[in-house]
Amino acid sequence: MNPADPRRLLRAMFDAAVAAAQPALCVPRHLPVPPKGRLVVIGAGKASAAMARAVEDHWHGPLSGLVVTRYGYGVPCERIEIVEAAHPVPDASGEIAAKRMLDMVRGLTSDDLVLCLISGGGSSLLPLALPGLTLEDKQALNRRLLASGASISEMNCVRRHLSAIKGGRLAAACHPARVLNLLLSDVPGDDPVDIASGPTVPDSTTCADALEILRRHEIDVPAQALSILRSGAGETLKQGDPRLPPIETRFIATPQMALEAAAALAREAGLAPCILGDAIEGEAREVAKAMAGIALQVARHGQPLAAPCVLLSGGETTVTLRGRGRGGRNVEFLLSLGIALNGEPGIHALAGDTDGVDGQEEIAGAVLAPDSLARARARGMKPRERLDDNDGHGFFEALGDSVVTGPTLTNVNDFRAIVIAADHGSSERVHRRN
Repeated sequence: MNPADPRRLLRAMFDAAVAAAQPALCVPRHLPVPPKGRLVVIGAGKASAAMARAVEDHWHGPLSGLVVTRYGYGVPCERIEIVEAAHPVPDASGEIAAKRMLDMVRGLTSDDLVLCLISGGGSSLLPLALPGLTLEDKQALNRRLLASGASISEMNCVRRHLSAIKGGRLAAACHPARVLNLLLSDVPGDDPVDIASGPTVPDSTTCADALEILRRHEIDVPAQALSILRSGAGETLKQGDPRLPPIETRFIATPQMALEAAAALAREAGLAPCILGDAIEGEAREVAKAMAGIALQVARHGQPLAAPCVLLSGGETTVTLRGRGRGGRNVEFLLSLGIALNGEPGIHALAGDTDGVDGQEEIAGAVLAPDSLARARARGMKPRERLDDNDGHGFFEALGDSVVTGPTLTNVNDFRAIVIAADHGSSERVHRRN
């Protein structure tokens, strides 16, 4: 890969990160020894159908099951039923699938094994509410959580305390059968309880924690939801709860693995990779300012490493929607980064979601070049106004710089790469007003 072509190199690193987390590669080596009894496969998430296909391709004994994935992310299977439902705002298809999944695992024996395939997106795809709440309540809550600026951990804490299937409840329905979780992590820190809101793992958070999150972010919820949380009726299952069966959890792919794959490709291209972190959180525009500062320090002073190099990072930033734009944390990050870099020569960047969907758009992210802001202004766009309006998608679409992948069939969170050329001529810097 030629480092003189930053755009192509950036896209190749993104593709390498996605490829490293493909279920066909990650699932087979984690399959269990056949149980004495039945093998029942269940799961939810954007990668769950591809995970189910990998199980079928490498499991030679009998099995049955049901998994739910996002519309457009289905993969044909013969023995495991694939249901598609809405994400990030849930729909009735997901609700029905969640009910059926609970029914499917009830009545198993201690000789049986439940293989649970969980990946990012499962929270919205299993929207079965506690009694007293409706699907419409869950839809409204999801919209408010998505617009609030709350972190993924905070959002999932609220979701699982209002759910009839999350927070260990699906695992409890499997009792006394053993549960083996194969997790494809899309959350900072790789905490199992935050991946799809932890339907098959115990949860240490409480209803009180959920109430505090709602208060801090000023999120309105239905009166019945508040009643459930205040009364403790939404409490999740904790470690050691006798209702939980034997549970084993394995991570088959994580954001760190994806970043390491991109770093290996960078080395092959002659760039020094620096992984800044795999669990970076915070407001996308503020994280971008910090990373711009690091990139400028590298470009101007060769610290903390010398160019040519690439700064890699993962995690999940947030966007507090205040404008009329479509949001998207990766394009918001990239637009803020461009403003902070102010046309610095020799610095190119890509930010994208490894599942191919940034926010609610069928667009993974975008690429940024030193001339991006100048090209935008030539089209009559004002970068700061677009950022204030949360219109990163509109900004990069107008430049023809969106990254569109289609369904990637995996999900290990956000991928960010900033390529810094060796000697880009600091004397040529042009400072422009934003």
